Amino acid sequence: MIERMVGKQAPDFTMEAVLADKSFGKVSLAENMKNDKWTVLFFYPMDFTFVCPTEITAMSDRYDEFEDLDAEVIGVSTDTIHTHLAWINTNRKDNGLEQLKYPLAADTNHTTARDYGVLIEEEGIALRGLFIVNPEGELQYQTVFHNNIGRDVDETLRVLQALQTGGLCPANWRPGQKTL
Repeated sequence: MIERMVGKQAPDFTMEAVLADKSFGKVSLAENMKNDKWTVLFFYPMDFTFVCPTEITAMSDRYDEFEDLDAEVIGVSTDTIHTHLAWINTNRKDNGLEQLKYPLAADTNHTTARDYGVLIEEEGIALRGLFIVNPEGELQYQTVFHNNIGRDVDETLRVLQALQTGGLCPANWRPGQKTL
């Protein structure tokens, strides 16, 4: 039976990652909470695929908007940091990422993907899960997509802004509109 996660404390994580400056480091939910940041955590199946770079680079191209909303973006797959770095060092025209403004984390032991309910156990890869966690560590939003479908950065930003209003946002609400 699947357990509800929204409205509960998000599963804690600390993972090795390739940081925006291409160095190796760690990312953690606790660090984002300590810095009073929202966390936009998204999982993707694997490096060097076809749909994944479209969403990863789209998030990076809009990273400044997330930063303006006090949000840290973290991309996660079950690949290693070394594979992540090789992909980041590959030009976009060659299906690479080229340069990212946020970290790509390596969930090589599958713990975080499993904790967030997106791990395809028999394949050892994650579904396209997206989670938004507030600075207090409460999971506020989750969505999971089939691996053939890329996510919409506009929608992710809209949902983040809606959550940050603290109000009731009607269907089709857009930033700047009144809440209920």
